[in-house]
Amino acid sequence: MKAATQLDADLAALNSFGLPARARWLVRLRTVDDARDWVATRGGEVLSLILGGGSNLVLRGGELATVLKVEISGRRKLGVEDGATIVEAGAGEHWHDFVRWTLTRGWAGLENLSLIPGTVGAAPVQNIGAYGLEVAERLHSLDALDLLSGEARTFDASACRFAYRDSIFKREPTRWLVTAVRFRLPRTWRPLTHYGDIAQELAAQNIEKPSPLQVSEAVAAIRRRKLPDPATLGSAGSFFKNPVVDAARCTALLAKNPALPHYPQPDGHEKLAAGWLIEQCDWKGRRLGPVGCHTQQALVLVNHGNATGADVLKLAGRIQADVRARFGIELEPEPVFV
Repeated sequence: MKAATQLDADLAALNSFGLPARARWLVRLRTVDDARDWVATRGGEVLSLILGGGSNLVLRGGELATVLKVEISGRRKLGVEDGATIVEAGAGEHWHDFVRWTLTRGWAGLENLSLIPGTVGAAPVQNIGAYGLEVAERLHSLDALDLLSGEARTFDASACRFAYRDSIFKREPTRWLVTAVRFRLPRTWRPLTHYGDIAQELAAQNIEKPSPLQVSEAVAAIRRRKLPDPATLGSAGSFFKNPVVDAARCTALLAKNPALPHYPQPDGHEKLAAGWLIEQCDWKGRRLGPVGCHTQQALVLVNHGNATGADVLKLAGRIQADVRARFGIELEPEPVFV
């Protein structure tokens, strides 16, 4: 079956920031065979972007060449392995819907990643994480198609070369097309509620021993309060990575900024809260043209209407310069720029 293809496609509605751009060809891949067929017939066709939910993306504008929109569906339980339930989803499945599907069937483990926008296939590309958990910690394996050779390959977690908000797939953005992802969900479950926001949310509801669904609902409630709904206010979620510094640098920063949130890392480094750094530079709620920092979370840049990629880059640069000048910290953007 030939993949559905659109000529001169408008991409504004396909990225959560709502930024304008067009694709000369938009190819919707609904099956693995669609992807294989595209590789076999692409010829010299230039691939500009592999698109999932468009939630971690800044489009610079203008016309892209070919954009592949991954819409491969499917969810299933594969079995039990070494005390864990193994489940699989197609790369085009909506991430939060998949998380809720696992939880309603009694398979805990992904609840801290509730309500993160995007697709299942994009989750390992970005190595999404929140509230003390990264997808790398739950990934069993994934299937990906090499768009250069047409070869299908299975990656285990180590082969994905995961790092903080990073993976081999993010570093080679137009080579690997993720088609299916498998997760290892522990059958012996312990809640991850040590992050202050989750603990406070559960305490406010008088929940001392939460179920996985209750943790998921607490995370979703926090995210709804702090983050904009892309349907009403365009954004790409958290725009900057939380910077990681060595212990000595953290100690020096704390001497001048005792309230700086910091989180010890297994290797002895400290992760700093980028949102706090930005807020101290008075960017929370401020605008620069049609783009600004969200009123509830300075880490989130939002489109107030008719913004372009250039507008986003201008604001991001101003924020980076101010944080650099005040704290000597270089903020690294989290979204992909195309």
